[in-house]
Amino acid sequence: MVFFCKKFVIGAAVLATLGTFVFGRDVVSYMKTAGNSVRQAVKAEVPVDFEVERARKMVEDLVPDIRRCMHVIAEQQVDVESLQNEIHESELAMKQQKEAMFTLRSDLESNDTEFVYASRTYTKDEVRNDLSQRFDRFKMATDTVKRNTQILKAREKALDANREKLENMLSAKMDMEVQIEQLEARLKSVQAAETVSNLEIDNSQLTRAKSLIKDLNKQLDVKEKLLDAEGKFTGLIPVDTKVEKKRDVVKQMDEYFKLKTGDRVAVQ
Repeated sequence: MVFFCKKFVIGAAVLATLGTFVFGRDVVSYMKTAGNSVRQAVKAEVPVDFEVERARKMVEDLVPDIRRCMHVIAEQQVDVESLQNEIHESELAMKQQKEAMFTLRSDLESNDTEFVYASRTYTKDEVRNDLSQRFDRFKMATDTVKRNTQILKAREKALDANREKLENMLSAKMDMEVQIEQLEARLKSVQAAETVSNLEIDNSQLTRAKSLIKDLNKQLDVKEKLLDAEGKFTGLIPVDTKVEKKRDVVKQMDEYFKLKTGDRVAVQ
């Protein structure tokens, strides 16, 4: 295997050296042109119906990509809906916390020193500490909602982009399917035209056969005319033909010798 690789490398180097020696700096251009010519020649020999079927297969190969895109969109929809619900719940909780904070704030502004919440008594310092913790958590929750809202917008934007991509892919796929159907229709039309063109060759052969039959009929007509000119009518009823009567020599002798019927003639 190593020996073969060495021979291949050496052969390629020799060819490259010879090409450079013959064509000089233009060797690369000549090689590219030769390669393009070979590719075009090979492509020209590929049947059109094969290329149409290859195009159909390429369109069918888009289906896995379309399904993957649909799967990504489905996951993104779930993530977007989940984040939307999370933001909505956070906003509801923040609204309740905001109302509670303003209630505590209002109590702290009063002159009371103790406060009762849910049947339990709290001092003013305890209420102030609780309000501080609530306020800090509210600010953190607000920041979280802001970040989640930004993330939601980004995810919605990506979702819209993938939806548009999917729509474009589906539209392009349908357009290409229509174009392939049109190509097949055109191909069948061309094939039908080629069939008719081949039949024209048969028509020319038929024309020659008819011409030959016509010439043969003409030759027979000439022969019949010649026969008519020579008085040799063929195929007619012999109306003018006379039948030669048989000679009655006995009657002729009776008339010549004036004999009656039954008389014997004595030879003298």
